[in-house]
Amino acid sequence: MDFNKISFRVRYGETDQMGVVYHGNYAQYLEMGRVEWLRQFGISYKAMEESGIILPVIYLQFDFKKSALYDDLLTVVTTLKKKPTVKIEFDYVIYNESKEILVKANTVLAFINKETKKPMRCPTYILDKLDF
Repeated sequence: MDFNKISFRVRYGETDQMGVVYHGNYAQYLEMGRVEWLRQFGISYKAMEESGIILPVIYLQFDFKKSALYDDLLTVVTTLKKKPTVKIEFDYVIYNESKEILVKANTVLAFINKETKKPMRCPTYILDKLDF
């Protein structure tokens, strides 16, 4: 499976005084999607970090179509764009309950050795779990 869906309700604290989701919260929504995408393959961020791998975001792009509002049920669809190398790239679409597209987004993360802070190739154990 190269995609994953998660759903959640917008919390009051994620909105401004007009009840609209603050734009900065969308980066967290993408992270939630990525973490669950990896988890479906038995890969956890925590375990990666404990083994000396960090995955900083090096590119982040949003295309905002429509606002999400307080108490909306959102669905984040996360898709792996291509086989990971020293980078891993995801596309995202965030929908509301009416299946309207609210946001399209893209992130690129780099595999970094936690100790040396140098880029590294995607570990074989991850590629094996992703069936590449």
